[in-house]
Amino acid sequence: MSNDFLATLATRFWSPEQPWLLLGGFLLWTVLRQTLPEGSRYVLRQTLAFFALCLLGELGAAMMYGLGWGFVASGLYEFSLLGLGVALIRFTGLLVFRVLTPAMHVETPRILEDVAVIIGYCVWGLARMRYAGVELSQIVATSAVITAVVAFAMQDTLGNILGGLAIHLDHSVEIGDWVIVDGVGGRVMDIRWRYTKIATRNGEKVVMPNSQLMKNKFTVVGIYGGSANQHNAWRRWIWFNVDFDHPPMTVIDVAEHAVRDAQIANVASEPGPNCVVMEFGPGYARYALRYWMIDPQPDDPTDSAVRQHIFAALQRAGIGLAVPEEIRHLIKENAAHEQALASRELRRRIAAIRHIDLFSSLSEKELETLARHLTHAPFVKGDVITHQGAYAHWLYVLIAGEAEVWLEEEGERSLLSTLPAGSVVGEMGLLTGEPRRATVVAKTDVDCYRLDKAGLEEIMKSRPAIAEEMSHILASRDAELEQLRLHLDKSALARRRAPHHESILEHIREFFALDSSGATGD
Repeated sequence: MSNDFLATLATRFWSPEQPWLLLGGFLLWTVLRQTLPEGSRYVLRQTLAFFALCLLGELGAAMMYGLGWGFVASGLYEFSLLGLGVALIRFTGLLVFRVLTPAMHVETPRILEDVAVIIGYCVWGLARMRYAGVELSQIVATSAVITAVVAFAMQDTLGNILGGLAIHLDHSVEIGDWVIVDGVGGRVMDIRWRYTKIATRNGEKVVMPNSQLMKNKFTVVGIYGGSANQHNAWRRWIWFNVDFDHPPMTVIDVAEHAVRDAQIANVASEPGPNCVVMEFGPGYARYALRYWMIDPQPDDPTDSAVRQHIFAALQRAGIGLAVPEEIRHLIKENAAHEQALASRELRRRIAAIRHIDLFSSLSEKELETLARHLTHAPFVKGDVITHQGAYAHWLYVLIAGEAEVWLEEEGERSLLSTLPAGSVVGEMGLLTGEPRRATVVAKTDVDCYRLDKAGLEEIMKSRPAIAEEMSHILASRDAELEQLRLHLDKSALARRRAPHHESILEHIREFFALDSSGATGD
């Protein structure tokens, strides 16, 4: 290898601007390597690889100069130098838009970075052409037709770029918004110079051209109210049908309280849910329960939870969902089958109350009488079974699931106990008419039987002595509740129980109109 070749290689490769290009590239890469977020490192690696490739191109051009291939070497050198500048501009864009502006707590849209970098590329390209001796005015004058052809061919691309800029300027769609476009719903993850990226709930990435987004109608969900009173919530509609046997006001009240009292996750408390009658069909009224969803992401699970609470509340109120009349009239079960079903249900009810200590003194016949007055009352997880301070002359027998007992005092709420299946809720209100002592909430889905005062009154008046036996059990239960509330020891608990028994017995006799001798009062 001759000295002339080496001298030419060194002179051509180590041009006057080469040290500044290498120094700038090294400094920018060093800073970005330490500060660039992990999610943008792949761009840094790609740009660094392109920078190294351009350096190799300059080295190859210098070798061609040494071999006497001047024309080819000149073109390769200019392209390589142009590429080095492009890489440096890309490094600078990463530093400004992904390091400096976030450090100053300034949010810049990604499309602004893309446009700024593209403008930098164009300026650098024109500068290199000017430096190479190309007369730019002549190029502009002689390439009007070419420019028109290119502009026509790139009209979709230009439309995407202008659409992306318009989206950012008017803030019609922002990153993080939930949108519905052409039946596709998802969260806007990024807005680039060509497209908007939408992530669906199914784990899919939808790439929507900006021009298509601007030409078509789209819906931004999860926002209502004016700019001064804007909230992030999405109103949802839950439809159900109820037959004409039940007054609309009753159905509306049951549905609204079911959702309002349950404190369902992802359901806004304000504005509260409201139920409306939307139309009348053949044999039914069509209702819509409207509620506000806080986060649009779990839309179907939240709708499902609301439907469960509505369905359980309607069942507790004895309101069934409507079925087509033609099906209702075609189905007819014979008497023997209906009697078998009723007998099986009666045995199930007797088994549910047989081992409850409150009814331990009842005879088999009395248990059967009591069981005939039980009504099915299901609750969904989170439903309020009974409110503290409410007057309700019935009790619940938990046959499946668990419930929590909460005490509310002076604005504070504390958990007293957890009731398993087989427990009884509300016996004091049923037997004495007193308000509820605590709030009971379904910890899981709960299946219950409800016993009203009328169901127990028949047995109490036929054998008033039952009041004495039940008063002892109530006194014990009430003392245990006081122990939980006041943290009493066993001796203090026993002292409270004896006199309290007499007071409860008097309340039972008064509530059921029984005289002190055990006879029924007139």
